[in-house]
Amino acid sequence: MAVGGVLMLAVMGCGSGSDDPPKTASGSLEQLAAEAGCRPDVQTDAAELRQATCENGARRYLLVTFTNSRGQAEWLDEANDYGGTYLVGGTWVAVGGPGDIAALRGRLGGTVVDAAGRHGGGHHGHRMG
Repeated sequence: MAVGGVLMLAVMGCGSGSDDPPKTASGSLEQLAAEAGCRPDVQTDAAELRQATCENGARRYLLVTFTNSRGQAEWLDEANDYGGTYLVGGTWVAVGGPGDIAALRGRLGGTVVDAAGRHGGGHHGHRMG
């Protein structure tokens, strides 16, 4: 699948600006989950990506790691159709509700984006075709 479409994401406001997020985390799915304070329940373990659900108390989100930035860009381009809130790091993405993502950003760093999807927000899982 070629990266043809432009991912239309708007960077969300970051608050007062005095609270700098931590340096953007990197590592394996398990390492990111440990930084997030959760145990990953791996859903997809493929050569190009690994995907797991994570729960940390009342917070629930999806973590996806990619072998390269192109795979991440393609996944985000396809996920854009669904809308939602994403936390984007080097070669990983977290998907969840706005509150979950804001809390996760405090642990993993990254950039919070809001996808302008056609189907509205609230979709917490994406399927690669």
